[in-house]
Amino acid sequence: MELGALSILIRRFLSHSLLSTVDQEAIADLPHTIKRMSPGEAILREGDRAMICPIVLSGFAYRQKMVSEGGRQIVALKLPGDALDLQSLYLQQADHDIRALTASEFASVPLAALEKLAAERSAVARAILTDILIESSITREWLLNIGRRSALARLAHLLCELQDRMNDIAIEDSTHFEVPLTQEQLADLLGLTPVHVNRMVRQLEKMGAIGRPSRSLTILHFDSLAKISGFSSAYLHRNNISRV
Repeated sequence: MELGALSILIRRFLSHSLLSTVDQEAIADLPHTIKRMSPGEAILREGDRAMICPIVLSGFAYRQKMVSEGGRQIVALKLPGDALDLQSLYLQQADHDIRALTASEFASVPLAALEKLAAERSAVARAILTDILIESSITREWLLNIGRRSALARLAHLLCELQDRMNDIAIEDSTHFEVPLTQEQLADLLGLTPVHVNRMVRQLEKMGAIGRPSRSLTILHFDSLAKISGFSSAYLHRNNISRV
């Protein structure tokens, strides 16, 4: 079954929800436009009222919150298959910025069309709600990560999560996964200084858990990272399907 550009969103939904063939075709038929964006380009700004929900087709995006002094906290990473703004189906105003992390491609779906589909097809509505709830679960885990894990465990846990989430939508599992985050971005995400992040990266590299063939990191040994951080994927709620 050929589902076009939105097939990656369907794979994302199928990782946690049951959708019939008709449901999947209805999602694939949603009107959308394709847009390419450069690293750092704004997708949605705090205070805006959104009219579209961009779906990440390739590349990475992130959510950020800023403080008055100019500092920022990266509060979420969005990967291929992720919908960037499902919350605007129900909330009137954006409370954070969304930006492209890397050169990226998005499918922009009108929120009105998505809302109409959710009203007509209960399984799609459930998949949307489940996706929102799983993002909330990830946010809670990130809060725990920053608040209670050591610096080394924070970084290792994040890397485990990213590989796990990428494998949710990948055609085949990959044993080596490249993380396109600079040390400055990792610092803004993990609540550390870039100097501290550099020390943790070098420590993981010495252990053989990651590699640095360029400015980005490559995960080499997931199990080593999982042991360091005590990683469990329970908060990603893949077992949700069995209860439907």
